[in-house]
Amino acid sequence: MTTVSSDKSALRAHAEWIGLCQPVGLVVSPTALVQAQAFVDRNGKTEQDALKRLLEASVEFDRRAGRDQSPRVESLEDFVVQVLGWEALDLDKNVDAFNVVLEDYGETLRASYVVNAKDKSPILLIKVLPMGTDFDDAKNYKERMWQASAQARFERILWESSSPIGLLWNGVEVRLVYVPRGETSGHITFPLAALCEVSNRPMLSALKMLLSPERLWTLPTKQRLPALLADSRKYQNTVSTELAEQVLAALAELLSGFQAADEHAQGAILLDLLSTDDGGEHVYGGLLSVLLRLVFVLYAEDRGLLPDDDTWREGYSVTRLFEKLRNDADQNPDTMDQRYGAWGQLVSLFRLIHDGGAYRTEQDVLVHVPKREGQLFNPATYPFLEGRQGARQIVKVEGPLRIPRVAD
Repeated sequence: MTTVSSDKSALRAHAEWIGLCQPVGLVVSPTALVQAQAFVDRNGKTEQDALKRLLEASVEFDRRAGRDQSPRVESLEDFVVQVLGWEALDLDKNVDAFNVVLEDYGETLRASYVVNAKDKSPILLIKVLPMGTDFDDAKNYKERMWQASAQARFERILWESSSPIGLLWNGVEVRLVYVPRGETSGHITFPLAALCEVSNRPMLSALKMLLSPERLWTLPTKQRLPALLADSRKYQNTVSTELAEQVLAALAELLSGFQAADEHAQGAILLDLLSTDDGGEHVYGGLLSVLLRLVFVLYAEDRGLLPDDDTWREGYSVTRLFEKLRNDADQNPDTMDQRYGAWGQLVSLFRLIHDGGAYRTEQDVLVHVPKREGQLFNPATYPFLEGRQGARQIVKVEGPLRIPRVAD
């Protein structure tokens, strides 16, 4: 079976399309997808051609009728058959069992279709809305006593049903909705016209991957859609717990490093600060900001938002610094507490990101780094990180710079 450690490319591919879709809440996690052997077909041309034909048919119909409307897919049945590969009979209209009666509002909420497993248990419900209806605008129901959006109304149906999974359809978008009982809901939206763009082909492939006949009916139970969504929540809880433990461990390591640096500086870094009523909280905030800065920089480096020349990599890159420290630790594990320099490099990087600047590469190319400012990288917010004394939250950082001797 594919493991997380051996298939980073698959994790990255899932993170890519999830990022393009920008889900609200948690629907699927890359880890659960890889564990379920769910992989994105980067080709996806067959599905894309089928979707294009459906969209172009609506445009041609409007042209002949003298209308000018946005591309859309008129028929949900055509979409699930021609793009997703279902059978038309998979759309079951026997949905009365899933009706939700709102007695206080004199209204009954109804689904349009149910998609059943082979044993007739529901896999997911589908709600078909009028063409182009905004999923999240409650104004569409301003005449009703319960003036809630289509999304909220559909979530109520899923909450009451025996299946927490559903699809919202308006001919322009399709939205996968997940409402596990006792947890917050999540949804992920696929705009149909955008799925035909080459750059968005991973999104369409992901939609087919999640809603293919195999994922709904024929794969082993643990690899089908309901298990995949449930496991995503389990992995998220595991990741959250592990992340919290990692953050606490990192904070403890940083604090230990600064305590040692303070002792070396004879109390010039932390002693006066910790004597104040909120000094401990301030130190905690400063160390936590270091972790947040590192996350910011690592993300920016991963997305190519920072320079990538040799000068940057050797003098500023956090990724490259980690590699060098890891190699040093492998070769000299007993002397890392007597080696310094990494913290100074990080301080220089944080300053460069906040203030901006310029440098020349080995090829004598001038590289400008725009200033980003903001509180996160502001050296005045936590001046002790740079070994500076004086008042906190000052406008300008002044005084001598004595980088704390935080060991590598």
